Amino acid sequence: MNKLSLIAVVALALSLSACAGRTPQPVAVVQQKDTTMDCAAIQAEIQQNTTQAAELGQQKGSKTAQNVAAGVAGIFIPVLWFAMDFQDAAGTEQKAIESRNAYLSQKALSTCKEQPLKTVNTN
Repeated sequence: MNKLSLIAVVALALSLSACAGRTPQPVAVVQQKDTTMDCAAIQAEIQQNTTQAAELGQQKGSKTAQNVAAGVAGIFIPVLWFAMDFQDAAGTEQKAIESRNAYLSQKALSTCKEQPLKTVNTN
């Protein structure tokens, strides 16, 4: 019976740890559509990526707080340690978006030189 309970505990631990966090899905730095993007499209994507990176930063902060709470509560209820997220999906995705924005910024330097910038008439 001792082996059976050990197997049950290991199976429970493995199944709980699988639910602890989502798998990161980082964006590719260079994408196929990049060759056809004009200045406006590059700027729009940088804006969208910046918004998404800010949201991921908030997710990362709340996930850190959740991990701290689960770690502290796990002292009294050890099964809560299995609820901790060690994958850092938000952090990984945020870094990928920042890399993508850096790439797009470099691309904008060359692309936007070739296209005239719109000027606003202040009169």
